[in-house]
Formats: sequence, C-alpha cells, structure tokens
Amino acid sequence: MSDEAERDSFAARAAAWVPPWAREPDEPATEPEPEPEREPEPEAVAEPVVELVVDAEPEPETVVPQELFELAARTPEVVETPAAPVAASGPGAPADLAAALEAILMVVDEPVTEHLLAQVLEQPVDRIGAELAGLADGYAAQGRGFELRRAAGGWRFYTHPDQAAYVERFVLDGQSIRLTQAALETLAVVAYKQPVTRSRMSAIRGVNCDGVVRTLVTRGLIEECGTEPETGAYLYQTTSLFLEKLGLDSVDQLPPLAPFLPDDVDAIADAGR
Repeated sequence: MSDEAERDSFAARAAAWVPPWAREPDEPATEPEPEPEREPEPEAVAEPVVELVVDAEPEPETVVPQELFELAARTPEVVETPAAPVAASGPGAPADLAAALEAILMVVDEPVTEHLLAQVLEQPVDRIGAELAGLADGYAAQGRGFELRRAAGGWRFYTHPDQAAYVERFVLDGQSIRLTQAALETLAVVAYKQPVTRSRMSAIRGVNCDGVVRTLVTRGLIEECGTEPETGAYLYQTTSLFLEKLGLDSVDQLPPLAPFLPDDVDAIADAGR
C-alpha cells in the first residue's frame, strides 16, 4: 500500500472513532426461543390382510351299496336312556338278623321292645319276636353264663342265675347300697298285694312303713296308682323298674308266696284297716 492510501485509511478510522462516553449501550443478548414440541406421529395402522380362499374341488360322492341300505333297515334302533340316580339310603335290612339283634342287645341299658327293634332293623315284628325266642332257646341249650329274657315288656341280656354269685362278687364288692331288710319286706308286700295302702303295709309288717315307702318311691321301685275309694288313702304298686331289676315281664311271673305266709295273714291285715 502506498503512503497516501495508508494516510487516508488512518484518517478515516480517526474520523469514525467515537469516545466511550458517547457510545450507545449494547443490547442484551436475546435468549433463543424454545422450539415447539413435536406432536407424536400417528402409528401406522396395519392394513388387513385379505386371504384368498380357493374353493377346493368337491369330493366325489360315495356310492353306498344297496345291501347296506337293506341291512340298516333291518337293524333296530337302539335308544340310550339316562340311568336313574341312585338314592342314598341307610344300612337297610341286615344280612344276619340274629347277629344284628345280639349287637343291639349288648348295648341297651333297659329292655327294648320288639316294635323298636323291628323299626330299627326294618323287619316285621313277628319275625323279630321269633328270632329273639330262638336266640333265648339257643343260649339256654348251650349253657351260657347269660340268658336272653323278656322283662318289662322288652328283651334284655341277664346273668344266668347259676353265675350270679360270681357277678355279685365282681361288681358289687360291698360298694353298692343295698335295700334294708325292712325295705325288702315292704317291697314284697307291695309286689304281692298291690295295689295296697300304707296302713295295710304297716298292718302286715307290724311296724310303721312310712319312711320305708318314701325310700322305695325315691328308688323308683314303687309308685302311687290312685286312691282307695273307701278311705281316700293313696294306693301303691310296683314299677317297670322293679320288673326290670328282677328280670320279669309281669308280676304274674312272681313265685307263689302262699307257702311262706301264715294262715291268718289276711285276717291280721283286715284287722289293721
């Protein structure tokens, strides 16, 4: 560059120079505007695929011989019927009636009637009675230590009288409360003279029986059975428990008492009334 041109350039820069106090302040830098969020592009929907179905060629018809048609016409049609539901039932009638009777009689605490056994075992009453009688005869013929006996309107096992002493020694052994002699005598009077009043009991025994009668009633061996029309006194009779304890079916099976009584016992009793 020539000296003249350099001088012109310097003069131009000097003329364009502006002192600092005369300069305009710089504009603050503008923050860039945030870019707008882009909307999600819609997912591409798969176009349905169209399958081309080609019709298969029809199969040739099967020709059935005439003999098969004739055979089908002669064969009867079998119709299946649904099986009837099986109703739930109890044990039903026992296969061994004698064994079933023995099993029940082993667990009863009191004589059981033939009607109840017939209801439980679903058998006629006559057959139950005949079977029980057969069992009783069989035990007696075999000489068992027990016997099947009809008592108080029902059936129950009892110890054989020949073995009673051993059973008493084993079971009782002094632990049971026995009836006193006075109670036994009063009970015998009621058993053989029933229905009977207290006054006649006392007349036959010769002592007052009020306390003994209360004891026998409490034990369930005797009970009231009405009043005497003439005096209005209570009458007493034996109970079914009395028959059960003695192994009797009725008071008619009591042994005869006449050989053991004095001849004037009735006169004594009548005098005390």
